[in-house]
Amino acid sequence: MIRRPPRSTPLYSSAASDVYKRQNKKLLVIMLLGYASGLPLLLTLSTLSVWLFEVGVTKTTIGFFALVGLPYSIKFLWAPFMDNLKIPFFTKFLGRRRSWILLTQILLIFSLIFLGYSNPSVDPKLTAVAALMVAFFSASQDIVIDAFRVESLEKKLYGAGAAMIVFGYRIGMLSAGAGALYLASFYDWSKVYLLMSTQILIGSLAILFSKEPELGSLIQTNKKNFFGWIKNSVINPFKDFMTKGSWIAILLFVVLYKFGDALVSVVANPFYIEMGFSKIEIANVSKIFGLAATLVGAFIGGILVSQSGIFKSLLICGILQLLSNLFYAIQAYIGYNIGFLIVTIGFMDLASGMGTAAFIAYLSSLCNIRYTATQYALLSAFASLGRTFLSSPGGYLVDTFNWIPFFIFTSIAAIPGIYFLIYLKRKNSQF
Repeated sequence: MIRRPPRSTPLYSSAASDVYKRQNKKLLVIMLLGYASGLPLLLTLSTLSVWLFEVGVTKTTIGFFALVGLPYSIKFLWAPFMDNLKIPFFTKFLGRRRSWILLTQILLIFSLIFLGYSNPSVDPKLTAVAALMVAFFSASQDIVIDAFRVESLEKKLYGAGAAMIVFGYRIGMLSAGAGALYLASFYDWSKVYLLMSTQILIGSLAILFSKEPELGSLIQTNKKNFFGWIKNSVINPFKDFMTKGSWIAILLFVVLYKFGDALVSVVANPFYIEMGFSKIEIANVSKIFGLAATLVGAFIGGILVSQSGIFKSLLICGILQLLSNLFYAIQAYIGYNIGFLIVTIGFMDLASGMGTAAFIAYLSSLCNIRYTATQYALLSAFASLGRTFLSSPGGYLVDTFNWIPFFIFTSIAAIPGIYFLIYLKRKNSQF
């Protein structure tokens, strides 16, 4: 019998290497799906904000465009249906998970093309509708990809699967961020979004050449009993979560932990442009160097969790995230300075990467394995509230108070998340 290595086993042990070699096809599919999952996000947020700013849309309006990300915050409402319902014709030939992924990707491609050919300078409302469609199909794709990943891998491979999907997700974000900005320097935005939409096909090809997970849904329901299906598939996952102690405080913590970061991200690109940085400089520093800092931060965060536990890691990372926002206030005071921009973005993304690793570890610990897909959709949806709904007044705050007071406020906005973290520790809620 092969014994599991202890927690202190090095991350790059030969055993871990063997796991990647034996499961390289499954992990490659998961990485490519991560790419398709990460691509749409920035195309409705920071990249879109550059386009809006260039055509003369006000910063206040740009801030409210963060609301188009609302589907990420409410995706738990339709997650149970995608988790259990079959699609006529598609499901018969592809299986439940692969059929839903392929359908959402097809709809995502068309919605990205629609967004690219909208004209925000003439009708920003139409652009907002198109961006909302992209966000809806993107959030729906995420629901099924998470379920596909969990059901495709044995439990001992969950860590490797998570690493691969994060890697793919970040590369997808890099393409939608730096890649789109590079392209926008040579082509108009409609062509940029058209080219971005074709990259979703990478995930589609991965699904077509993969196998449907053998592990079926853990929730068995009577198809002839509609109310029984609703109870088991929709009600029970939420009812189970509400049995946790201090569950309201848990949700408040999930919403607020990265709220300060979210306020900065919604107006970051307009800030860089107003400080005098070119699109190429933004792409090089914010997207490429920032990505490297985030990945290093995630690696450090993972080590911190294994060595110090989830609570201490969240506390340390929360404080670092708070401090990182103050660097933006200093940057606003200094103005154009590429050297200090590297320091600002490096610290911000390093702290954010560390915090994300600890945060995901905490969210995973909250899920009941019987309802993983729906409960994780619930938790990740609440986590995105800070990035979408709560961060939407960011542009208005900048227009009202200017950059330096705004960035000081974003640091203060990180305090409630730290407060709820300490409160939950005192209540011994999942720590």
